[in-house]
Amino acid sequence: MDTTSGPAKEPSLGVLGGMGPLAGAALAMRIVELTEAARDQEHISVILVNDPHVPDRSTACTAGGETPLPAMLHGIDILVRAGVDCVVVPCNTAHLWFDQLQAACPRPILHIVDAVIHDLQRHGIRDGTVGILGTPATLRLGLYQDRLRAAGYQPIIPDPAEAQALLVPSIAAVKSNHVDEAYPLAARAIELLRQRGAGSIVLGCTELPLAVPHARRPGLGIVLTDSIDALALQAIEWVGRRTEACGA
Repeated sequence: MDTTSGPAKEPSLGVLGGMGPLAGAALAMRIVELTEAARDQEHISVILVNDPHVPDRSTACTAGGETPLPAMLHGIDILVRAGVDCVVVPCNTAHLWFDQLQAACPRPILHIVDAVIHDLQRHGIRDGTVGILGTPATLRLGLYQDRLRAAGYQPIIPDPAEAQALLVPSIAAVKSNHVDEAYPLAARAIELLRQRGAGSIVLGCTELPLAVPHARRPGLGIVLTDSIDALALQAIEWVGRRTEACGA
């Protein structure tokens, strides 16, 4: 038995960001803000790869654009070589390549939709109609719908014209750092789904939680689950379970 070894290594998180850059930085910040800690040393070690040059995920899905998979795999390789124990990807549309990413990654990757479902349950919402907002690719290709149905929810989405008129420019405003311009568009999309019977709304693009800041959410009259916060909380819980299992 090696008695010279030090204490068990505390688990660390890798963030595959840059999709977009503000969303990756926001997730890293929310992991810090949502961690219960009294001093620096009680926080979680996070390594962020915030590469804004990953080809556009929506364009790849809907218009035959360059695939982002090689760039995402390169980012994951950087994180794994840096020694992370778990990876999170703060981009909903990137999860359309989730199976390929996980197959190539020797560390677990937390799925953003599973994190959102856990967040709905955290809010006490275990069934009912859930509205989904996201990129046209995420909505059209059903990233959320099947998993929500399997968990007992009835998903609804905006029609394509609404997504194009409201969500696309709202997301683009965040990506171009014009966050204030994003809110009215996102708020209108939320209201349309609320009028159609949604009892809660998934902000299923990681730009949308930035478009709809926490301080403005109570006035919208509906429960929102935020894919950035949901993923941050899921990552914090994963680290907690891993720490307990390792006795760190």
